[in-house]
Amino acid sequence: MSETCSTCGLPQELCVCETIAKESQMIEVVFVKKKFGKISTVIRGINEHEINLKDLAKKLKSKFACGGTAKDGLVELQGNHAKEIKAELVKLGFSPDTIELKQR
Repeated sequence: MSETCSTCGLPQELCVCETIAKESQMIEVVFVKKKFGKISTVIRGINEHEINLKDLAKKLKSKFACGGTAKDGLVELQGNHAKEIKAELVKLGFSPDTIELKQR
């Protein structure tokens, strides 16, 4: 017997909670200059209780072939991924209207 989702009551295979949560997130992508002039891409505004940040970070790190981490409600990627990050987040199911890019 398959497990059921505690939120929507559907079987885990049919659960749409994470899909709905992805559409309602207000995501802010910030490009931060670190020590020695290195640029890092920081994604914030994703509710870590609704979306698995470690899984998201793993997918983004493999897509961009870079290092990174997911902690304290942030996903941090090494390098400047300004050109591709929005398109990749949209591919992963986030709404393009809720993604905002900022330079810091």
